[in-house]
Amino acid sequence: MKPDTDVLIAGGGLNGPALALALAQAGLGVTVVDAQPARARADAGFDGRAYALALASKRLLEATRLWPALADKAQPITAVRASDGRAGEGAAPLFLDFRSAELEDGPLGYMLEDRHLYAAFLTAMQADPRITHIPATSVVAQAPLPAGMAVTLSDGRTLVTRLLVGADGRRSGVAGRAGITRTGWRYGQTALVAAIAHERPHGGVAQQFFMPSGPLAILPLTGNRSSIVWSEGEAAADTIAALDDAAFLAVLRPRFGDFLGHTSLCGPRFTYPLDLTLADAYTAPRLALVGDAAHGVHPIAGQGLNLGLRDVAALAEVVAEAGRRGEDIGAPDVLNRYQAWRRFESTALALGIDGVNRLFSNDNPLLRAGRDIGMGIVQAIPALRRGFMRQAAGLSAGPGGRQPRLLAGKPL
Repeated sequence: MKPDTDVLIAGGGLNGPALALALAQAGLGVTVVDAQPARARADAGFDGRAYALALASKRLLEATRLWPALADKAQPITAVRASDGRAGEGAAPLFLDFRSAELEDGPLGYMLEDRHLYAAFLTAMQADPRITHIPATSVVAQAPLPAGMAVTLSDGRTLVTRLLVGADGRRSGVAGRAGITRTGWRYGQTALVAAIAHERPHGGVAQQFFMPSGPLAILPLTGNRSSIVWSEGEAAADTIAALDDAAFLAVLRPRFGDFLGHTSLCGPRFTYPLDLTLADAYTAPRLALVGDAAHGVHPIAGQGLNLGLRDVAALAEVVAEAGRRGEDIGAPDVLNRYQAWRRFESTALALGIDGVNRLFSNDNPLLRAGRDIGMGIVQAIPALRRGFMRQAAGLSAGPGGRQPRLLAGKPL
């Protein structure tokens, strides 16, 4: 059967549109099937979702020509500071203090709200004739064909594609229907997320307080605002989430401290259960996974979207190169190149983040002393500190010493 599209992407969050733009700019026809209504999300107010974009992720947005529409909405991250914390005890000594001046590449990253990033993606997709965007629709079935994949949509249509990409989240239907199993576990933690207004400027500094029950991240947004991602045990989080705004702030303020002056809520509050989920394969016949469909991680290091964009950059490069060589873009040997490039690195980073959360989400005095000494060594040795900073900024090359072109700001 003649394909209706070169690549069909199930999932219109952020990774799906990013991949669509990259592939379209490489000359491929792409269809994005998005379960959510398009404009409703683009026009929404702050919904609790803001991302710490690594410097490499910002370069991908430059390469796909999105950054000019986002630059004035992004808050540069000038420093990242981490310390132990206890409610009501004030600021603890820092054990990590990463400053952008040491990298000589600009800011460590940028904070950007979901509503702004999605709106830019939506506008760019609508302007590209090689992209077909189908909102408020989902993929409900898929069946491999000899030279493609038949994909059934919730509106009853069936489309044939050369390659199906699952960008449909931690409970990926695309992965499940392909028989891809998952490994993972719940953390027994819930993230409480909100935007906070404060009277003093944050200076672009991202703060991470490691509380006994879980980390509290205070992430700078534009203006005198910050996004908080506050991890608590599930029972405590349920109790806190049920409080009214005034009572919520009364519980938060002793943990937040007063270094930014008076604080108040400047948007609704949200909760997200936290777990780790890793796909046991990133590919199947005529199929590849990206983003949370491949690896859902704890938000402690702010790497979730950045990991997904690394997948996007690698898969787009593999597929674009295969197409230019006249290869079948959905062939097993082509997709195996993507899996070999991404799976080991993503799994290692996901498990490393898991280990950090376990190490820091406790009140064991021996563990606290040991980890503080270890982090103090990182802070004290400039070469080691800069290595950690480059890794967090996405500037380090992956396995084999190769970094995807898009992450270096180069078009495909």
